[in-house]
Amino acid sequence: MTLVKKRSTLSVWKDVVFAIFLREIRSKFNDKLGVSWAVVSPLVFIMVLTIMRGSMDGGVTHSMPTFFFMVYGILFVRFFMETVGSVSSAIKSNKPLFAFRQVQPISAVIAVAVFELLSRMVVVICIFIIAYYLKIETQINNLLGVMFCFFQIWLLAVSVGLLFALLACYIPEVNKIKNLMLRPLIFISGAFFSLQDIPHELWKYFTWNPILHAIEYSRYYAYSTYGTVGVDITYLSYSTLILFFFSLCCYHAAWKPAISR
Repeated sequence: MTLVKKRSTLSVWKDVVFAIFLREIRSKFNDKLGVSWAVVSPLVFIMVLTIMRGSMDGGVTHSMPTFFFMVYGILFVRFFMETVGSVSSAIKSNKPLFAFRQVQPISAVIAVAVFELLSRMVVVICIFIIAYYLKIETQINNLLGVMFCFFQIWLLAVSVGLLFALLACYIPEVNKIKNLMLRPLIFISGAFFSLQDIPHELWKYFTWNPILHAIEYSRYYAYSTYGTVGVDITYLSYSTLILFFFSLCCYHAAWKPAISR
């Protein structure tokens, strides 16, 4: 008699997420440049902006090297934007898989989100290695603090991406709105400026953005002399938690009708 091994729901779900994760790797890195382009693209952008700002600041921006000032700004904003883009298309791109009872949309969202997190961590490590060989001063006073900000950005991006993924099932044109909403982020999130660079009376137009708080605090955790002028880590944490649980509630209420459309 053949023995039938009964698998737990958690075991099946873990295998489904891992299979979609491998599928994501193959789809993202199937060209000749592969993972190297994920490092080269932001690095070139950072170097160009570093040269532009360094010519004005003399290579030091608010007590930290201009290169790392740009690294924390550009990488965090790109991380947010690219994670939102990937997660928002996770449900639609994997919709044929939902014909299988074991595969649910949240599995695709988790797989894509984890892929973006791990790939961005590899990019960060590579950039720090390059900075070391270029003899650029590297300093991180509070590594856990920087990681905390990085994780907050990831949770924010996953939450926003999940909301757009659900909306796209009902209104496909929402992707055009998403692109319009994401483009200004690089200008209003402190990617290549600090709150210290703009007049105090204009802060209220920028401090509503939790990404700005994450970027400014990551710079502070790396270089404590940078300061935390105008930003609040509590606001960042509450914004992240509220948006994350709101997106989960929306998913719980709408995922079945969404994939049946």
